[in-house]
Amino acid sequence: MARYIGPVCRLCRREKMKLFLKGPKCDSMKCPIERRPYPPGEHGRDRVRQGSEYLTQLREKQKARRIYGVLEKQFRNYYEEANRQQGITGENLLRMLELRLDNIVFRANWGASRSQARQFVRHGHVLVNGRRVTIPSYRARRGDVVSLKDKTRSMIVVRHNLDTLGRQIPPWLEAGGEGFEVTVRDLPMREHIDVPVRESLIVELFSK
Repeated sequence: MARYIGPVCRLCRREKMKLFLKGPKCDSMKCPIERRPYPPGEHGRDRVRQGSEYLTQLREKQKARRIYGVLEKQFRNYYEEANRQQGITGENLLRMLELRLDNIVFRANWGASRSQARQFVRHGHVLVNGRRVTIPSYRARRGDVVSLKDKTRSMIVVRHNLDTLGRQIPPWLEAGGEGFEVTVRDLPMREHIDVPVRESLIVELFSK
């Protein structure tokens, strides 16, 4: 399985904003973007880029990819599928990314970050309709029940996340089972997706 294994704080600095890829660290003064709010690299502090239309579109695409932890080819496949569906392509794209199993685990507050949520899925801690699923990109459907294994519910890291993370569970998910179970009530609407991405610019980029 291909994945990015480099320093994730470097990605936030490249986008000049917090992408919240490291969980609680992003809310503390240890976050590198607090101390070095400029792009990484030898000339990151001094380089002045001319803002072009293409650069703006590219940065929005890269931002969306990095928030959800998706590589380039997979992201393009998501876009092509979203473009074939009825409705607004950009909203279809974000909806498919939100319905990824690792994102649902993150939204349920079981994982402090999407990378930690992805690890829970890969290690077999997550059940979908009572069956173990180890594919982070598995797309949930309306009515699916996502839960944690009984043994996983007693893990210190999971209980710590549930007790300390203050994120609100989105309206398209319904919590149950003392917080260890969520049901996909409906497909996520754009107003319920709080990622700082302008999806229309991504569509413009791929439409060229």
